[in-house]
Amino acid sequence: MVHYCKIVSENVERTVCARADNVKCSFKNTHQTAAAVRGRRLLDAREYLTAVVEKKRCIPFTRFNDGVGRTAQAKEFKLTQGRWPEKSAKNILALIQNLEANAKAKGLDPAELVISHIVVQRAAKGRRRTFRAHGRVTPYCSHPCHIELICSPMKHLVPKAPTDETHVEVKLSKAANAAREIPLAE
Repeated sequence: MVHYCKIVSENVERTVCARADNVKCSFKNTHQTAAAVRGRRLLDAREYLTAVVEKKRCIPFTRFNDGVGRTAQAKEFKLTQGRWPEKSAKNILALIQNLEANAKAKGLDPAELVISHIVVQRAAKGRRRTFRAHGRVTPYCSHPCHIELICSPMKHLVPKAPTDETHVEVKLSKAANAAREIPLAE
């Protein structure tokens, strides 16, 4: 049985989940890709990641950004550093397509779904070794990851109740409030 980090207790029939274990792509790149997609609408996320694969938009790097080059495309996020992690974007795109299929199977409209939960976790390292000069051996590890997504319907905000515009509350200073107080009869 597949275990998810987040337990979906409310509105289970209107929530869709997708998960992939031991994905062979960089944990750090996938973490940043997930952070860029979190909170977006499902179709908007698909469109964005497709543009990343085509190198028309970048993924902003805010956490694992030591040595990451600068690009003008990161100005969209008010940052300077960004990359185009193709493998990570393609793997998350595959999960988004899975979410869309799950939504259609449940009778939900994918256009109304929002990525409410996306988590990337480190998987067990793939350990290999490379042989160096003078008989030395160095580890040559891969850093795969587990990815999980949960989509829920958008929360429609209730509009604020109309207020009576004739009644305006006036804020007074302490001195003005003290002057307004009625003196007690002695």
